[in-house]
Amino acid sequence: MSRITDPSPAAHSPAAEEDPDGLRRSLLGLPLALAGTALAPSAFAQYGSSSRADAAPPGGGTQRLALLVGNRVYPAPHDLPPVHKNVRDLAEALTQRGFKVTTAVDQEPAALKKIIDSFAREAVASPPDTTVLFYFTGHGMQVDAENLLLGAGLNPAANESTLVTSSLHFRRDVVDILPVRSQGLTITVIDACRTSLRAALKSSDGLNQVEAPLGCLITFSTGAGKPAISPSVETANTFYTASLVKVMEKATGETTFSDLFRLVKLDVQQTMLNHPIAAIRQVAQFPFIAENTRVRVRLTPGATGESQLPRFDNQDESTAWRELEECQWPADVVKLASAYLQRWPKSRLAGSAEVAREGASDAAKAMQRNDVRLFKSAFAPKPDLPTLQAELRKAARGDKDAAARIARMYRQGQDGVNNDINRYEGWAQFAAALGNGIASYELAVYYRGADQPQLAAQYETRARELGYTPPPTLDHVRK
Repeated sequence: MSRITDPSPAAHSPAAEEDPDGLRRSLLGLPLALAGTALAPSAFAQYGSSSRADAAPPGGGTQRLALLVGNRVYPAPHDLPPVHKNVRDLAEALTQRGFKVTTAVDQEPAALKKIIDSFAREAVASPPDTTVLFYFTGHGMQVDAENLLLGAGLNPAANESTLVTSSLHFRRDVVDILPVRSQGLTITVIDACRTSLRAALKSSDGLNQVEAPLGCLITFSTGAGKPAISPSVETANTFYTASLVKVMEKATGETTFSDLFRLVKLDVQQTMLNHPIAAIRQVAQFPFIAENTRVRVRLTPGATGESQLPRFDNQDESTAWRELEECQWPADVVKLASAYLQRWPKSRLAGSAEVAREGASDAAKAMQRNDVRLFKSAFAPKPDLPTLQAELRKAARGDKDAAARIARMYRQGQDGVNNDINRYEGWAQFAAALGNGIASYELAVYYRGADQPQLAAQYETRARELGYTPPPTLDHVRK
């Protein structure tokens, strides 16, 4: 996570583009204002209303467990002053939403692994509908396609072999030991840096793209190869955690966790892209989300799936919302969500409508690309394919991972879907257009096997541009 410290008039120097170190010095000089809370109007803030009354007390409804890990202490100049505030503020927000919160601050790698293992055992032993959340704020990076989370005291500038052997491996030490449940929800939130600022500005490597296991939602505070900005003062949050706390406190109880994290993504983007300091706009964060969930868990504890229907002011609103929920064509989702927001801007589901509109807008743009051979008929399958129907609803709202899963259904003939290689290509192309680097790479490997080297090279290049680095064990040598 890149720090912003001490003021310097070089912040707006035109020479910064030619001198990454100069830009880093200027960014290191930015004032406290970069903290990102209330610097620009949030898209989320326009819609809906909430209060502390929306949050049920701990222990009500479905069990909720959270482990918040914050590492501030690293060798100079890599310390991260906002970390403790990040942990404190998020712990309070999660407690208000019914979570039993455990915090671990400034733990060395060995101690941290024991804490995470203990939390994972508690989570695995919990009821199958438990909501589990793991949060890490500190330094993180990628080495040989592995995402690493650095314990306190470890120097981010150490050689790669030291980092690999002394760090937590995100997949092995976190994701793989947390529960995987089709009827529950496991969330991992990583507010960590990708690279040094110098490397990020040169489009160097960052945290690798991942896909979420069943029942899981994974979010990173920024995209692959991009820096997550850290203020130099203890009284400010990082941009991502500031937005996460703000949105969690303001969101209505009917908001799902899936929509919550997409609202956070929109808030971070808008805050940074509209920041008054040009250097912050230049390194604006675009949070990464990977999701593979079967149930929609709402912020109000105990509200899972359709067990508690949202409240509407009248029958017209209820009908409009149901029509929006059932729509599976991106362009129509945009229209219906826009109409809903125009009529009921203060609805308790306005945030979810905003998420649907923004995601469907991305999906509609992807459908217009010349390199996406997918048609409207692909969004209208037989009604007796419930798994496909559920994934289609998500894909129509811009879910890149749902689109990739649909592609694999058609390639492998899964979940009642007949094998159809043309549909596989179309859905994989659509997933890549939505930003799924893994689907893009799989498509490249497929085209290699089909003796289409130009398409293989095109999609391998796109995969890397999207931030996906295939592990050394995968077939990633051009033929």
